[in-house]
Amino acid sequence: MADAVLNFSGSRILVTGGTAGIGRGIAEAFLECGATVIVCGRSDPEERPSAGANVAEFRKCDVRQADQCHGLIQDIARDHGGLDVLVNNAGGGPEVDSATCSASLIEKVIQLNLTAAFFMSQAAYAAMKDQPEGGSIINISSVSAVRSSPRTAAYGAAKAGLLNLTESLAMEWGPQRIRVNALIVGLVTTENSREHYGGEEGIKRIGAMLPLQRMGRPRDVADACLYLASPLAAYVSGAKIEIHGGGEKPVFLDLAQIARGSIG
Repeated sequence: MADAVLNFSGSRILVTGGTAGIGRGIAEAFLECGATVIVCGRSDPEERPSAGANVAEFRKCDVRQADQCHGLIQDIARDHGGLDVLVNNAGGGPEVDSATCSASLIEKVIQLNLTAAFFMSQAAYAAMKDQPEGGSIINISSVSAVRSSPRTAAYGAAKAGLLNLTESLAMEWGPQRIRVNALIVGLVTTENSREHYGGEEGIKRIGAMLPLQRMGRPRDVADACLYLASPLAAYVSGAKIEIHGGGEKPVFLDLAQIARGSIG
């Protein structure tokens, strides 16, 4: 039964930012399940995601531009007869001082992490609304959306907005059988993790601080996407699923331990 519901043969999947990192993991998971997968980005990847002989298509698109988003999905619907799943994965932002970062940077971060998903979702709606089975939209958000996000304030604010957008579109587009859900993703190791987290030792130290004793992997996020896109989640819409291994340890626990030690 599980093999049947996770068989995506004949399904058409678009993963934005699907050429690297978490997006690549999501694309490869759908390819493993037999789907036709399209990934998009601003520049051609050196190697496209693949699973055996099943290789993703690449199409160039700047997801911050509404006309390019609509053009991309119109072309996919024309070439493949429709679109079943959209994964709004493209995102990110640099660490900067919130007091002095430029207006241009703030705008670009919000465009990439929030408005791009809105543009893509609008385009997907047009392709999905008349399909008998509707469609599934999955927004990749972040733990930065539900806690403070110092030095990445614009990113956190945009990802928080993405959660509200998820609930709003799920409510509005439910009658068209379009399900909209979000994943709140925690710390995940990707090809850039060693540099970002201070090497293998840094990754191990961070993992040891999490309840499940490791950082997440792209496949952890991908498996949640497979579930949300499958018939197993046929009545799941407007949901916000946390993929963070149990969450980050509250600072007050360490402070309380230090206080107890000083009292003793």
